[in-house]
Amino acid sequence: MNYKKTILKNGLRVITIPEEDSLAVAVFVLVEAGSKYEKKEVNGISHFLEHMCFKGTKTRPTALDISSELDSLGAQFNAFTSQEFTGYYAKVASNHFDKALDIVSDLYLNPVFDEKELEKEKGVIIEEINMYEDLPQHRVQDLILETLYGDQPAGWNVAGEKETVKKFNRDTFLKYRGEHYVSSATTVVVAGNFNEEKAIKDIEEKFSQMPSGEKHGKLPVKEEQEAPAITIKKKESDQTHLVLAVRTFPANNEKNHVIEVLSQVLGGGMSSRLFQKIREEMGAAYYIRCSNSTHTDHGFLEASSGADNKRAKEVISAIVSEFARMKNELPLEKELSRAKESLIGNLFLSLETSDAIAGHYGLQELIKRKIEKPEEYAEKIRAVTGEEVMAVAKEIFKDEHLNLALIGPSENKDEFAGLLKM
Repeated sequence: MNYKKTILKNGLRVITIPEEDSLAVAVFVLVEAGSKYEKKEVNGISHFLEHMCFKGTKTRPTALDISSELDSLGAQFNAFTSQEFTGYYAKVASNHFDKALDIVSDLYLNPVFDEKELEKEKGVIIEEINMYEDLPQHRVQDLILETLYGDQPAGWNVAGEKETVKKFNRDTFLKYRGEHYVSSATTVVVAGNFNEEKAIKDIEEKFSQMPSGEKHGKLPVKEEQEAPAITIKKKESDQTHLVLAVRTFPANNEKNHVIEVLSQVLGGGMSSRLFQKIREEMGAAYYIRCSNSTHTDHGFLEASSGADNKRAKEVISAIVSEFARMKNELPLEKELSRAKESLIGNLFLSLETSDAIAGHYGLQELIKRKIEKPEEYAEKIRAVTGEEVMAVAKEIFKDEHLNLALIGPSENKDEFAGLLKM
């Protein structure tokens, strides 16, 4: 899968991935502006700003003007915000590329931030926060970040806090946008069936007047932990949702290929150790999985599950036991082979659509500042050895680095503290 990276005169990056056999084309605009770039008093502004860009532009004054035009193209469109970046995209039939680029670039470059729309959208954001509060399987993911990173941007909720959101005004958005939505922090990605040469020229024209000032940075993540940490949120429920996590490495660290294999062996499918132990053998949970999250300057591996309240301790003990096993026993060759081919197969299958391809390449550019083609990824994954997996397991799985977050009817940390020992 070939791609081309072009850096325009104003510093904006363009990634193009032509696929002549595709019937569609996806246009992504990504900016290095997420919750890790925020200050405490404006936590949630990146996410709110993403919403407001769809509320009207200078040439499309209302949200209906934007959505109806995209709907008339049969487009799939949306936006998203994470800790590291915000993204806007539209996917259309290939003959509608020009229109899709025009709309996505317009809502990115020319939002009007109407005060009446802003006040109305505060209610929408607050209800979104409330929705996730009622979804413990999602909320526990916020809790594990709080447990790992505390009161610093990496530990904050991407959506912000309700009281903070209520205080935002038009000037808040203009100031934050001026500090972060600049050409050097922006990447435009196009994937699918399109004329590459024309697309690059069109993008250069659309973004020629974009501000190119200095990009405001973010505070580096502080990694400090000398003892196991536990966060509990009491909630009357039929299940206890829990996450057990350890710190790993930033996205550019070469050990991440090893950790991906380790994570897959541990909890990456129905044949994984955690699934076989906790679901098949113990019958203690419906879902149990493991994953490694990597960011520009930090990373963490987590195992998550939802268990019967009476068996939550059993599940935690089983996860800790499997962590210990990873660092004390070499994985079997058949486990390694199965994990590697599963990772490679999952990646290749996930890249069957133009929007998935655009997202994959764009995120690598933003987080790593370099792109690893699927074939290169496969080669590195297949090269991972059992000895490397065991060595990394010894490095990350330590008692003092265990972090537990859970939501359920329990509220006594002491009853779980004794479980966090390998």
